Amino acid sequence: MVRRTKEEALATRDSILDAAEHLFARDGVSRTSLQHIASACGLTRGAIYWHFRDKGELFNEMMNRATLPMEALRQPAGAAPLDPVAEVRSWVLGAFRLTVTDPRTRRVFEIATHKVEYVDELSAVRERHLARYNQWVTRAEKCLKAAIAQGLLTPKVSARTAARGLWALADGLIQFWLLDPRGFDLRRMGTELVDCYLDSLRPAGTTVRPARR
Repeated sequence: MVRRTKEEALATRDSILDAAEHLFARDGVSRTSLQHIASACGLTRGAIYWHFRDKGELFNEMMNRATLPMEALRQPAGAAPLDPVAEVRSWVLGAFRLTVTDPRTRRVFEIATHKVEYVDELSAVRERHLARYNQWVTRAEKCLKAAIAQGLLTPKVSARTAARGLWALADGLIQFWLLDPRGFDLRRMGTELVDCYLDSLRPAGTTVRPARR
């Protein structure tokens, strides 16, 4: 009986998060109240408070259960890829693939970038973005430094600057695609732009893109 009660509570919590996710994506965070979420779940507002202290906590939990595009497919710490340029390339192309194929990733990323103001109780999301950005850039910088040491890239700019530029390219392209998903093929255009960017860092006469079968 206790186990069933816990399972029911978790199911209710998940239904609240699902409803919040869809309402935030449709109407924006500031225009979505706890009452709106409760009504969408067929619950009372008091039931929402049983699971979440306030809308800020509910929002942060919704964010925590999702993987955003540039948070996925990172090389495990300590691992040394044989081709560090191809490794970084795969992270970015994986972010494009995840954005296109995973509805939750797409919705939550859109909420976090287009549907929320980072104020008061929602400031934790801004901190998460900064933390993930710094982690990704630091790891990409390590790979790009290794690529420079191997002669795969030329040090036209610092490895950290190159890593930041790659993040800006990918993150910005994803955000723009979300405004008009029918406007262009994110995976195709993203691949072309990432390859062009990385090629610009290579020694003359070489490319980063793998041979196509």
